[in-house]
Amino acid sequence: MMAETKELEILKEPLFILENGDVYTNPTEVKMSQLILPCHANHRGELSAGQLLKWMDTTACLSAERHASCPCVTASVDDIDFEHTLSIGQVVNIKAKVNRAFNTSMEVGIMITCEDPLSGMQWKVCNAFATFVAKATGLGKVQLKPVIPRTSEEQMEYSIAAERRRMRLHHLETIKDLVSSSTIQDQLNTEESQRAVPAGKTRVESIELVLPPHANHQSNTFGGQIMAWMESVATIAASRFCKGYPVLRTIDMFHFRGPSQVGDRINLKAIVNNAFKKSFEVGVCAEAYHQEAWDKKTHINSAFMTFFALDKDGELCTFPLIKPEPGDGERRYREASARKKIRLDRKYIISCKQTEVPLSVPWDPSNQVYLSYNNVSALKMLATKQNWVLNCTQNKAKLFTLEEGQFLSFKVEMTVSVNVKQVFMLLSDMSRRHEWDSHYQKFELIQKVDEDDVIYHVISPSVTKGSNFQDFVLLASRRVPCADGDPYLIALRSVSLPAAPPTEDLVRSEVLCAGFTLWQEEDTRTRIAYYIQATPGILPYITRDITGLSADLCKVVEACNKFLEQNKDTVSVFL
Repeated sequence: MMAETKELEILKEPLFILENGDVYTNPTEVKMSQLILPCHANHRGELSAGQLLKWMDTTACLSAERHASCPCVTASVDDIDFEHTLSIGQVVNIKAKVNRAFNTSMEVGIMITCEDPLSGMQWKVCNAFATFVAKATGLGKVQLKPVIPRTSEEQMEYSIAAERRRMRLHHLETIKDLVSSSTIQDQLNTEESQRAVPAGKTRVESIELVLPPHANHQSNTFGGQIMAWMESVATIAASRFCKGYPVLRTIDMFHFRGPSQVGDRINLKAIVNNAFKKSFEVGVCAEAYHQEAWDKKTHINSAFMTFFALDKDGELCTFPLIKPEPGDGERRYREASARKKIRLDRKYIISCKQTEVPLSVPWDPSNQVYLSYNNVSALKMLATKQNWVLNCTQNKAKLFTLEEGQFLSFKVEMTVSVNVKQVFMLLSDMSRRHEWDSHYQKFELIQKVDEDDVIYHVISPSVTKGSNFQDFVLLASRRVPCADGDPYLIALRSVSLPAAPPTEDLVRSEVLCAGFTLWQEEDTRTRIAYYIQATPGILPYITRDITGLSADLCKVVEACNKFLEQNKDTVSVFL
């Protein structure tokens, strides 16, 4: 959480008008508005993060149940980054809607804004994504109906939800890989080592009895209540470490491992895992047990919360080192460092605007999942844009342009008489692209990351006579549809890799976002859309076609069509 709002802005929602003239409202959308009262606030007059989590979980659960038409329980909540604090007298506005439904689970997007009733100004507090699971009321198994996106925003969230789901499944693997390759560093100097705080001094343990007011309409302990209790004990551990008033900044993913019921005792434990100069991580877990079987505890949840603190001048405090406890303490210490690295990767690869970071983010195994996510989601977001302008038609291809601020993007569409699966396999094999695209001389395989992600070194002839050839290091990510109606997708973006450093004889260029979406129209017909966002290295190749100075695009489209037709019966392998 930030100590104070730096800039307030009114949030306006674009209207989507239906054919009958009515204003469209998402059928799963649920809104909650709460006036922050003293009973909701902490000693500083700011809204308790635990109370906010309870409101968020309630709103999201109601949205999930509106779509599922049956009881739903919280399975997990993705990382939350609180951008601002909220004060007594302000209004919290929470909006939740189902982004996508899978078999028995669904992703619910949550938007939290704050409102000043006196000025009418509103500003964003945070976004969150929660996964809910539908519970059958009888013997049958729940099969959720699909979500039908209507607006461009809904189409984007629907499309990217599948990629977020993929990223969640890889999260624990990434943590394990980072921890297995890490070691606890020696303390930097004697003075810092002497000031290190034993982690044991921050340990907090508390117990809560689950009463009827804490239960939901299914008699299980309300997920938001569990999260609120966890935030409370984590804050106590944080205050013991910083000897002040800690402010919660981020929460790593909540993952519910099991339910608890009225009458259960919830045992809560928290401890500071690691400190990072201006912030520190607190780990907290919740276990449930019955009074008659106190020795049979069930681990129901774990979470990791990052805090900071402000001094009397409003500046960030600097914290001493943490001395981890032997055994599990050292493991938690290393895992905290791994989670910090992941947060940085997520911030600079996923969360920030593309103009704020280098295009070619260094690739390594620990950020593989996030680079792949960024690669695919960027293409999906570009594909869902609505304001494409038809620029010209050449033979069987249509060339569209899209101008948004400083970004210029291009889309080429054509239809081929080849089965979509075969088109996908042929276009996925980048080593053959030079056979039909004269803009590329060679795609050389550098590293096969996994079955769906590959890194290539690409060499392209220069568009200007006498100039050096250009080269790119590209991450190619392909995705098959995860549901009927989804396209096949091949995404490309630049990365940097020590195995392919820039050289003097080639001009290193970058690709911001590019790739193919493939839609099956009939058994033997495929609609192909190729997208690319212009960068200085790419721009000259495209603008010549737009302005009529070149017919290269027409030739490339014809060559691609011919390549696919000639190879529609061959077996192609993605490398």
